[in-house]
Amino acid sequence: MPATAIKPGVLKELQRQLNHELAAAHAYLALAVWCHDQNFKGFARFFSKQAGEERQHAQKLMDHLLDRQVLPRLAAMPEPKGEFRDLLGAAQHAESMERENTAGIHACYEAAVREGDVASQVLLQWFVTEQVEEEDWTAEMVQRVQRANCAGGLGDLDRHIERYLKEDGLNMNTGGGGGD
Repeated sequence: MPATAIKPGVLKELQRQLNHELAAAHAYLALAVWCHDQNFKGFARFFSKQAGEERQHAQKLMDHLLDRQVLPRLAAMPEPKGEFRDLLGAAQHAESMERENTAGIHACYEAAVREGDVASQVLLQWFVTEQVEEEDWTAEMVQRVQRANCAGGLGDLDRHIERYLKEDGLNMNTGGGGGD
């Protein structure tokens, strides 16, 4: 087996995770659209940014596969959840998505360790670290939405997020392009 070859168990996990990242991007876009419709423009912008980051994560996995002479397989995406009872429900959905993503990354990493695929382990270490940050921000977002338990508080939180993203140079609409 050439040095670049990926064993079937690792390949299966990497392909699955690649498609999971693409589905997560689609799901974040659905969250952004819902927030925009509910007049939470800051949250819409934030979720749009997250969609771009998920696409970048998928690209990292595709590049890894292509660098190792494997053609990535793109699967059909499931329709994302697009309606929520309130902003807290949307935030909790994002938190749940990140927990699922962490489990998927860990499954990939465990397969790479089991199969002795050092190159994939190195790539996946970046994802493991990234997921610690992603789970942290979603937990914080849920807590902040819970604390802002009135319309005025939610409006202030939404405007704070929008100002933060503008100051950070992220001036995109719901359908806009990439993250950082």
